[in-house]
Amino acid sequence: MLLDLGESMALVIGGSSGIGKASVDAFLEEGAHVAIWDIVPADSQHRSDDRCVHFQVDISDLAAVERAIDETESAVGSIDHLVHAAAIGSGKYGFPYTNLNPHDWTRVLDVNVTGMANIAHTVGPHMVRHGGGTMVFVASVAGQIGSQTDPPYSASKAANINLAQIMAKDLAISGIRVNTVCPGMVKTPLNRLVWQSWNERQPADRKLTYEEWGDEKIRRLIPLETWQRPEDIADMILFLSSRRAAQVTGQTINVDGGFVMHS
Repeated sequence: MLLDLGESMALVIGGSSGIGKASVDAFLEEGAHVAIWDIVPADSQHRSDDRCVHFQVDISDLAAVERAIDETESAVGSIDHLVHAAAIGSGKYGFPYTNLNPHDWTRVLDVNVTGMANIAHTVGPHMVRHGGGTMVFVASVAGQIGSQTDPPYSASKAANINLAQIMAKDLAISGIRVNTVCPGMVKTPLNRLVWQSWNERQPADRKLTYEEWGDEKIRRLIPLETWQRPEDIADMILFLSSRRAAQVTGQTINVDGGFVMHS
């Protein structure tokens, strides 16, 4: 399938690892140019592709985001495609939710919700000025099922889905499509932290390795009985960014091996 993304410009937020990195690689393979925004410093990335530039940005800081959009536009021109893959968890196992306290929510909501709002209020007007574009936000099946593993993360992902739908409605008149992709079980640094926070609370006889924990969850919860790879999520992101998805907006699409099935 020809996606016709060559020579376009993609901004990937959280592009240094996991699904964000897979998305960067996929856009580059299609011949696109890519700008990465990440809290990780640019000099740690070891990328040599001259079609890829990196800006260190804390998306929870509106002033930093506003500077970054100006610097990005000056460096690479207008942005055609946005992929928002930056998120954090609380680092604590949240079942029941009273295992956490209200202070555990603050940084998660700052990054995952306020950070998305900061992006919406900067990249959205940029795309309107330049006559259109696409946005794909990476949420999670946790935002649809009320996952008890990490309540702040789950609630933030539900907020991401809702805000993306609002943006899709508001920006459609400007030729901007906005969609959300929800992964299920993916081997990312964030997923590994979920296991670690769970494992630390287990008695010695119930502790599991990361692989044992993941395999047990997959057999129990995933009909296809396999991990999703970051590349699987990136494939859907690129499709939604392409003209092949010209009539797709405001949608929440699960790439989850069948984890979440709505009747």
